Amino acid sequence: MNALLQTAIDAAQKAGTVLKEGFGTDYTISSKSQIHDLVTEYDHKSEAIIIETIRSSFPNHQILTEESGHHASDGDITWIIDPLDGTVNFAHGIPIFCVSIAVKQGDAILYGVIYSPMTEEMFIAEKDQGATINGKPCKVTQQSSLPSAFLVTGFPYSVKENPGNCIEHFSHIVEMGIPIRRLGSAALDLAYVAAGRFDGFWEVALQPWDMAAGALLVKEAGGIIMDYSGNDIDFTKQSSIIAGNFEIVHTLKQEIDIVTSTLNERVRQ
Repeated sequence: MNALLQTAIDAAQKAGTVLKEGFGTDYTISSKSQIHDLVTEYDHKSEAIIIETIRSSFPNHQILTEESGHHASDGDITWIIDPLDGTVNFAHGIPIFCVSIAVKQGDAILYGVIYSPMTEEMFIAEKDQGATINGKPCKVTQQSSLPSAFLVTGFPYSVKENPGNCIEHFSHIVEMGIPIRRLGSAALDLAYVAAGRFDGFWEVALQPWDMAAGALLVKEAGGIIMDYSGNDIDFTKQSSIIAGNFEIVHTLKQEIDIVTSTLNERVRQ
């Protein structure tokens, strides 16, 4: 196995063990930018062990992680890390959270690893080599009808400010009678799309660490992922994304565009 991928897997497993041991125990919780944008001491513990694992094998690589930001270096390899995606769930005793690690070179994501410690599911993607869950191949669904689809979404912590008209988009899709779930972990949402558990996913204002590993999983499972303008994802900045199989993504984008166009027309009037 490639050393980069093996290191990502090792780091995810070590961090996942720490999170599983800490789940349901007493620990410190604080808020960041928003009242529900939480961070626990286990976010930091998980991050520390991931960075330590990477640095032991690749001391000169760059690291971008949610809690401590960008660790600059001279190398062209960047590790994009969310040490605990689903912190609000974790803090409230809900066992839906994960570790997400991606390895990027230039503009390309080479490897993506998402580990769900409570279910012991390891999602792995390697560029041009496919995606697996616990060693078994992952494939996106073949559902071509949006009204018949099963979707998953999420909201930013600033949802009350309605960034990107996310409330109207959600309302519009709900009114179509489509069953929708909100798990609280964008990385797991994308992993579950790759595994064929959901037909599609959309969300505004995701950060690189929320989506880098999951994006590669979806692609390597035969799906597509794009931003709201229909472009490839730029993993150096915040993006609003749609993911799933080809038909669902393009139909979902059409519905989002309809809502956006209607709202823009109201503003002009």
